[in-house]
Amino acid sequence: MTASLHPPYGGSVPGNRWDLVADRVPAEPPSVSVVVPYYRQQAELDRTLAALRRQTHPAERLEIIVVDDGSPEAPVVPDGVRLLRQKDDGFRAAAARNLGARHASGSILVFLDADTTPEPEYIASLTRLPSLLPEAVTVGRRRHADLSGEPIDDPIEELGPRVELAEPGWLAEEYRRSGDLLRADQRSYRFVISAVLCCSAWFFERIGGFDETFRTYGGEDWEWAHRAWVDGAVLAHVPGAVAWHDGPDWAGRGDADDRAKKNGETLALAQKIAVSGSRPLGLIGGSPDVVCEVAAAWSRAAAFLTADSLLSALPQAAVVLPAEHGRALATTDPRICASGDDRASTALASARVVMSVEHPVRIDDPSELRAAVEAVGNDDLGAIRFTAPDGAVVLVTSRRARVRAERWGESGFRTEDRDAPWLRSAGEEPNVAAYLGGWG
Repeated sequence: MTASLHPPYGGSVPGNRWDLVADRVPAEPPSVSVVVPYYRQQAELDRTLAALRRQTHPAERLEIIVVDDGSPEAPVVPDGVRLLRQKDDGFRAAAARNLGARHASGSILVFLDADTTPEPEYIASLTRLPSLLPEAVTVGRRRHADLSGEPIDDPIEELGPRVELAEPGWLAEEYRRSGDLLRADQRSYRFVISAVLCCSAWFFERIGGFDETFRTYGGEDWEWAHRAWVDGAVLAHVPGAVAWHDGPDWAGRGDADDRAKKNGETLALAQKIAVSGSRPLGLIGGSPDVVCEVAAAWSRAAAFLTADSLLSALPQAAVVLPAEHGRALATTDPRICASGDDRASTALASARVVMSVEHPVRIDDPSELRAAVEAVGNDDLGAIRFTAPDGAVVLVTSRRARVRAERWGESGFRTEDRDAPWLRSAGEEPNVAAYLGGWG
C-alpha cells in the first residue's frame, strides 16, 4: 500500500486484524519514549523507574520523561530521566501526558502511570505492534499488588505475585471474550487503560492527544481510545506486557465517594462518546454519532418528511439538508443543520457513521438501518449500500473506512450491498398529511 500521509514505517491491516502480523517482529528495536505522569508518589515512582532500568528493550533506544502535575515539591529523578512540570490546576493527567508527548523524541509512545511497575519484557512486548502498524494502539496487562513497604529494587516479576491483589474480573473476561480485543468494536474503548497504553507518535499526533477538559480522575483515556478507534486505530491487548499497579482496582478501593466520582466520569463521557450504551437514552448529547446527509430535497415537504423519517429511525442522529430547507427546519429542531454551514461541516467530519441519502426517502421499518449503524466499522465491514425496490439508495459508511482509504489509498474494509424493501422514495411533493396521519 502507498500511504497518502506518509507515516514513517509500516502499513495497515483489514479491520482490526492485528493477528495477521502476530508472528512478525520489527527489523530493529524502535526508539521509545515512556511518559510517566506523576503527583506526590515518590516511592511508587522510584520503584517504576528502577523497573524501567531493567527492561530488555535497549537502554539507548529508551527515553523516560516524568511529568509532574503540580506536586508541592518536585520529584527526585535519576540522571538520564527528563523531568517536566506543570502547575497545580486540578487533576490534569491528560495535560501531563500531552506535555510529555510534545517533548518526546521516540517514534513510539508508552504511557505508564507512576504507581504502575513494569516487568522486564514490558516495553519490548507492548511496542511490537505499534512498531509494525502505525495505527496500532496496545494496552498491557495491569495486575494489582500491595507493594507498600516492599524493597524498591526487588524484581517486580517475583515480588508482584507474592503480594498480589484481585485482578478486575470484568476486564479479564472482556479480553478473553474478544480475543485480546481482536474482535473489538465501537464500545471497546472501555478496555483501553492509559496507565498501560502504547501507540506510535505519528498516530498520537493525528488523533490529537488527550482531551485536557478532563480535570478529575478518570475518563480521559476512554475518550481518547474511542476517538482513536473512530479514526482507524487497531486495538490490541498484550497480555505478556505486564505492569503491577500498587493498590487495588477502582472497584476494590471502597471509598465513600467512589460512586459520585464514577458518575462524574460517566456524565462527562456521555457528552463526548455518542455510541449506544454510552450516550444519553433520551437527552441529546454532544457531537452526534451518526450524521445523515441528504444531497437533494426538491421541496419543503420532501425535506420535512425525509428528516422526520430519518430522525424517527435514529433519534440521536443529526440530519444535514440542502441549505434552504436545512436552515428553515433547523429553527425548530437542533438536530437539523444546513449543508455548508460550520455546524454541518463539523458534524460530518467527526461522526463515526455518515449516512448518504441521494434523494428524499422514507423509512417504513428502521430495524435494519439501526443494525447497520452498529455494524459498520467493525470486523472488515466498512459500508452498507441499501437499495429500495424503487431505486432509492442509502449508503451507510464508517469513518474508520473513510480515513483508512485517505491514509493508505485503500481502506481494507468492504462494502456490502443489501436490498431494502423497508425503504422507498418520498417523491418530489409527498403527501405530508397522509404520512403524519399514517394512511399513506
